[in-house]
Amino acid sequence: MRDLVAIVTGGSSGIGREVAITLAKLGARVLITARRQPGIDEVCAQSENIKGIVADVAKAADVQRTVEEAIGLWGRVDILINNAGAGGIMPLGDATEERIKDIFAVNVVGPSLLAAAALPHLSGRGGTIINISSTYGHKAAPGFSHYAASKAALEHLTRCWALELAPHGIRVNAVAAGPTETGALTGMMGLTAKEAEDVKEYERNLIPLKRRGAPQDVAQWIAMFANPDTAWTTGQILSVDGGLSVV
Repeated sequence: MRDLVAIVTGGSSGIGREVAITLAKLGARVLITARRQPGIDEVCAQSENIKGIVADVAKAADVQRTVEEAIGLWGRVDILINNAGAGGIMPLGDATEERIKDIFAVNVVGPSLLAAAALPHLSGRGGTIINISSTYGHKAAPGFSHYAASKAALEHLTRCWALELAPHGIRVNAVAAGPTETGALTGMMGLTAKEAEDVKEYERNLIPLKRRGAPQDVAQWIAMFANPDTAWTTGQILSVDGGLSVV
């Protein structure tokens, strides 16, 4: 992994933070993006191999600026990890145009724009794109329909891009993460602390391995897909969820 350059969106916390640190330890140079500077600064302090910028993956100008930043810093892009995500518990009766658009903007539009912007730099050098999906991208759940649909779209984009980009030597895979201790329940999902604990207990009982994941549980598999040693793997969706997807 030494001297390879990776872009990790949503890299200031949770799985994105952990994968950025993991890749940096393996010798890669990593550019993280997030919406807030303090979180970026904290992750950058973990390794001299990590740099960061404030950027919104749903905005085309920020996407282009992100790729240009990586090229300006290191002259290349080898790995794109589309980790930034949006969602929430939203029963159909509560769905609004704005909330639906926000979810799809981050989970579908953003990864598409970033992949397109990075494409010229990934092509011909064995580049790889890794999309971060969810168990609910292929497992139905009440109240998660639009979040789940956006992740299902991301998984199918993964398969389609794998076929389309294979002639350019670019691999495209996805890791579908199960319930992970990232703070998303009280953050992105907007639950109270009590509601979040109730959800965690419910999930622990449902997951066959009887625990929620830690960010490192997922990050190590993302790093594996990023490694050139897995160069004969593309178009795959790997569930890392303690067995939840087969319940």
